[in-house]
Amino acid sequence: MSNLRDAQQQTWATGDFSMVGTGQVLVGELLCDSIPLFADQLVLDVATGAGNTALAAARRVCKVTGIDFVPALLERARERAQAERLKIRFEPGDADAIPFPAESFDVVLSTFGAIFVPDPERAAWEMLRVCRHGGKIGMANWVAKGMIGEMFKINAAFAPPPPGIPPPALWGDEEVVRQRFGNRVSSLRFVEREALFRHHSPETWVEFMKTYFGPTMRAHAALGERAGELTAALVDLAHRHNESPKDAPDGTWFARARYVEVVAVKA
Repeated sequence: MSNLRDAQQQTWATGDFSMVGTGQVLVGELLCDSIPLFADQLVLDVATGAGNTALAAARRVCKVTGIDFVPALLERARERAQAERLKIRFEPGDADAIPFPAESFDVVLSTFGAIFVPDPERAAWEMLRVCRHGGKIGMANWVAKGMIGEMFKINAAFAPPPPGIPPPALWGDEEVVRQRFGNRVSSLRFVEREALFRHHSPETWVEFMKTYFGPTMRAHAALGERAGELTAALVDLAHRHNESPKDAPDGTWFARARYVEVVAVKA
């Protein structure tokens, strides 16, 4: 498992995920309001990346900690917090081995982060472990039947993950999530949402992902001479999901990607 963890860390350290996350700031803001958060609550953001959701929680006057296993992303998160004069503690940590004692936080959040842990049951257990009784766990999770879920399938078809690793988009399936949290939660709420994506064109969005999104970058690198086939499949995906308004400049790309908010109350 340590080799798999190292491989995942290298994948997410490839490129610059903070560039990708910049376009999805609203997701963390909406999640914080869905919980909802209140002043002075102790909040943990798991797999914080460049800090989108941690920053959103700090804007709501919470006492926030963010963890991630990619040092460069933590540095970017600290830069952003300093720029906004927000007090947030960013520390190294894995989503499947959260480095805090049991019941340390009032609220535990994860935005498109914990869904990538190879052992999802362990991720669910860890988030519940560090949350106090009666506290809340909030997640934003991609679904299988959506643009990003389809992108994951395309990447996996060209560059299959190690055997036994569940697809991350299973975290968007209500029945699966209920099984993973089990009787350790007293309530579980699901809210369907859409994240909006924009770029100059379908082709430039794919090139953007090939430049900054670690999983896409490494999938292309692993394919060698077949990398062009993956690029073509992703361009086709972007065209199929293009909903550019009629009054938009020619070629502009606008797409919606489905995800779900999960809000659980720890029993």
